[in-house]
Amino acid sequence: MTPIFCKLQASFALSRALDQAALLLRSSVSVQLIQGRLSFANERQYRTMPTHGIGRYKHLLPKEAPKKKKERLLMKQVKLATDTEYGTLNVKVSGYDMVLVEHYSQYIHNLCNRLGVKVADSYALPTKTMEVMVMPEQGTKMYVDAILKTHERIVQLGQLKATLGSIFMEVLLKNQPEGVQLSVNHHTEADYLERFKARPELTGLMAQIN
Repeated sequence: MTPIFCKLQASFALSRALDQAALLLRSSVSVQLIQGRLSFANERQYRTMPTHGIGRYKHLLPKEAPKKKKERLLMKQVKLATDTEYGTLNVKVSGYDMVLVEHYSQYIHNLCNRLGVKVADSYALPTKTMEVMVMPEQGTKMYVDAILKTHERIVQLGQLKATLGSIFMEVLLKNQPEGVQLSVNHHTEADYLERFKARPELTGLMAQIN
């Protein structure tokens, strides 16, 4: 073995020994006296420090415009009929099966989109409940046999040409499902007020105040 090789091997062994000693020193816990109390060197000193908004992100988002208060729903202007077009029409779908009523109203809406008929509005009316009373053969006391719920949907047409009206109604009647009633009427103020649920107790209180 040459003297150069021996020197390299000795220096490599020395550096390895120094690395092991440094690791032993790092792993050992050194006790220090900080602020009149014992504290370990590997103890986290930042636990008592304020976070300064760490984890908050709302200040990074763009400022949103203040939300406006919902205005009271006003009745839209009713279009009058002309020689070439009908006025504002209400296509009313009603029935006891809510799924059939909902699907048929969606079919009417899609049909209007395909035919180029403008749909001014589409909404649901409050559900009406009716109790079916039955009287037994013996006795006079009646009891509730069934409760029928009537679901109604309105598809309001804004522009329907007179030449397209007969074809439109024919398609609706041919695709009308069983158990679903269909009616078409001109839109009036009474139809607009019908879409709101009646509150007789509130009406009575307002009458007492006035």
